[in-house]
Amino acid sequence: MENAFSLNIGANTLLLLADKAIYWPQQKAMLIADAHFGKAAAYRALGQPVPQGTTSHNLQRLNTLLSAYPTERLIFLGDFLHAPKSHAPATLAALREWRVQHSAMRCLLVRGNHDKSAGDPPVDLKIETVDEPYLLGDFALQHMPAAHATHHVIAGHIHPTFRLLGKGRQRLVLPCFHHSAGITLLPSFGDFTGGFMMENTPGTSIFVTDSQCIWPVTASSPVSSAENR
Repeated sequence: MENAFSLNIGANTLLLLADKAIYWPQQKAMLIADAHFGKAAAYRALGQPVPQGTTSHNLQRLNTLLSAYPTERLIFLGDFLHAPKSHAPATLAALREWRVQHSAMRCLLVRGNHDKSAGDPPVDLKIETVDEPYLLGDFALQHMPAAHATHHVIAGHIHPTFRLLGKGRQRLVLPCFHHSAGITLLPSFGDFTGGFMMENTPGTSIFVTDSQCIWPVTASSPVSSAENR
C-alpha cells in the first residue's frame, strides 16, 4: 500500500493522497474538501466538550502535503469554515499565521453550504471565493456532487466513508474516495467531521485511506482507464 494512488481521467492524472486530498500535477493544484476549520471552536462556544487544537492539526497536515507536492494553487471544495462561531480569535490567528507562510500561493474557495452561513474567509487571508461550479481544464470543481453536463465533477460535501469489515463495535470504517463515471468524491479533510457510508456498487471504484496509506477496495471499473467526459 502507498500514500498516493494515480487515477487517470481523460488526459489528466490525479493523485489521490492518503491524507484525504487530491493533487493535480498538470495544474500544480492541491484540492481539499470540507476542511471545516473552527468546527471544534463552534461546538465549544455552544458548551460542548470537544477537543482543542483541531485547526492547528489540520493546518500542519496541509503544510506536510504542500511540502511534498509543488503547489501553485490550493483549491478548497467548500466548507472552509464550519459556522459563524468558527470566526473565533484563536482559529483566525492560526489561519492567518498559516497564510503568511504560503503568501505566494493562490488560494481559492468554491463556496459550499456551510460557507453560506459561516461567511467568506476574512479578506486578509487572500482567499478568492467563487460559486460552484468552477471550471478548470476538464473538471467542474464543486462542493455538491451534482452531475455537470460537459465536465467531470470533483466534489465533496458528503464525507464518504466505507465499511471494510465487521458489524457493530467490531466494524472498521475508513474515509474513502469514491469514483464513478462523471463524479469523483473526496473524503472530508477536516478532523471531527463524521461521514456517510458508501456502497460498493458496479461502475464505481472506492479507495480507502487510514491517513497513512491508500488502497483500492473494488475492481468493478478500470480506475486507470480513460473517460470520455
